[in-house]
Amino acid sequence: MALAQIFENFVGPDAPVEFLAYDGSRAGAEDSPVRITVRSPAAVSYLAQAPGALGLARAYVSGHLDVDGDMYTALARLSNAQTMDVGLSERIQLFRDLGGPKVLIPRLAPPPQEVQISSRLLSGLRHSKGRDARAISHHYDVSNRFYEWVLGPSMAYTCAVYPTADSTLEEAQAAKFDLVARKLGLRQGMRLLDVGCGWGGMVMHAAREYGVQALGVTLSEQQASWGQRAIEKAGLSGLAEIRHLDYRDVPETGFDAVSSIGLTEHIGMRQLPGYFEFLLGKLQPEGRLLNHCITRPDNTEPAVRQRGFINRYVFPDGELEGPGYLISLMHDTGFEVRHEENLREHYAKTLAAWGDNLDAHWKEAVAEVGEGTARVWRLYMAGSRLGFDRNHIQLHQVLGAKLTDSGVSGMPLRPDWDVRTVTEAAIAPESGNGHHAAAGRDSALT
Repeated sequence: MALAQIFENFVGPDAPVEFLAYDGSRAGAEDSPVRITVRSPAAVSYLAQAPGALGLARAYVSGHLDVDGDMYTALARLSNAQTMDVGLSERIQLFRDLGGPKVLIPRLAPPPQEVQISSRLLSGLRHSKGRDARAISHHYDVSNRFYEWVLGPSMAYTCAVYPTADSTLEEAQAAKFDLVARKLGLRQGMRLLDVGCGWGGMVMHAAREYGVQALGVTLSEQQASWGQRAIEKAGLSGLAEIRHLDYRDVPETGFDAVSSIGLTEHIGMRQLPGYFEFLLGKLQPEGRLLNHCITRPDNTEPAVRQRGFINRYVFPDGELEGPGYLISLMHDTGFEVRHEENLREHYAKTLAAWGDNLDAHWKEAVAEVGEGTARVWRLYMAGSRLGFDRNHIQLHQVLGAKLTDSGVSGMPLRPDWDVRTVTEAAIAPESGNGHHAAAGRDSALT
């Protein structure tokens, strides 16, 4: 059987995609806007040695398999390629079709962008401070210039909130920050702690727009230095501060509000009780926590998929729980949950915009971080977008209040962060240098 046909059969013979292979074979839909090209025997070996999505990802990241056309469209059409666990019978058949034992020798090393379990990065106890710092650095310390191209002027690496379907990415990121601020009830003179603050977008928004004394902490040294410079440039040093610090080492307490925008995914399921307990302890009575994070769609799926592309290439040690689990845990820790919403469609739109930005700066991005890393990002953002569109992952904002001893929450009788007000805030002209975003982990995928 010709190679192009083997790959076509594996990813789904009905997929409207054209397949080309180095042996000269061709299969699939010749007029398709998406073309998969198998460029070398190494692509065959990667698929044989790791059947499923991981093998295909290794072949693509290493450049032995190419995808011409829109990556999101390609992934949406390659239904079987989304499978992470290929059944035994399918493995045997694929193994035979690809050439038998000869494709297993020599054993190909994964691309250097893949994090190995035995590497120094993953040494030490899972979610210890040192290992967490290395895992964060792996993703967030890629290059600030690269992030500027992908994220745009806001430098916001978290799900935006689109006031309208036609809103720009910058308007949507401004709306997100203001929505968080309004849910937290920020007012002049209050104190805000933003954990996993990224490049400082939430910190700067709170200080500039609400006169709040805002402290942000991040494990990424590059984020902290970039964000602190942006704060100084905007003239906000008297109100805003970013520290290169583990959130568990913040000494101050008595905050009026805590925002966690994209950090929870890095905490780990076993550490979540301590995480919520710590944040509760940082709040004064009637204080609020806004927890914004990616989740599984329910509580039945595993928190981490060890063989998954995201765990191997993008967010090592990242874990996603179900929204019900997180809400129950917040209650059990002592928060009273007052509001919750799922923004998964907004994250799909956000990822589409980031993907467009990467495509527009592809040559510069490859020159800055290397083609392998740029390919990881192209694949990861398109796959994440598809995951949100198909409800494989979700984005939840959960608002909790710390009650007084007598049960007072400090919350309004009805929510006062309505869409109309947020829309106006997003579209209104901004002072200073714009929003410089919060990125804890917020990113994407399974």
